[in-house]
Amino acid sequence: MKSGCIKSVLLAFLLAITLPAFANEAAPKAALPNAEDPVIEQRLVNLAEDLRCLVCQNESLAGSHAELAEDLRREIRTQMKAGKDDREVIAYLTERYGDFVLYRPPFKPVTYLLWLGPVLFLGIGGGAWVMTLRRRRNVQAAPVDEKKLAAAAQLLEEK
Repeated sequence: MKSGCIKSVLLAFLLAITLPAFANEAAPKAALPNAEDPVIEQRLVNLAEDLRCLVCQNESLAGSHAELAEDLRREIRTQMKAGKDDREVIAYLTERYGDFVLYRPPFKPVTYLLWLGPVLFLGIGGGAWVMTLRRRRNVQAAPVDEKKLAAAAQLLEEK
């Protein structure tokens, strides 16, 4: 092996080892709660875990670092300080942003397919499986032609 090739392999190996360490350094830290009122902050964290970040979409509002998520947490905190309970805060957010903000959307006509879709597809798949098994059971084996069987046996004996 040439020394240039060895250096390249060694450099790639060292880079592969150190990249995870740099990734941890660059990862954003979790959103720190405001320590003014620990009760409200605990309510905010519990509520924000069940809400979706509108920017990130696959991250909870509590774990998101997007500016909109910070604004929403600030708005929720303000509403909680004003004396609104969790249902009222959720009602405000769904009125403003729709059911998309909820990780668990309500069961209503618009979301029937969302909730019942998996059961529907499982039923269709199970029905297709049962029909296939019944068809296989009802298929009669074709009668064996003795001449063709004898010809096949003769071909096997020749080889």
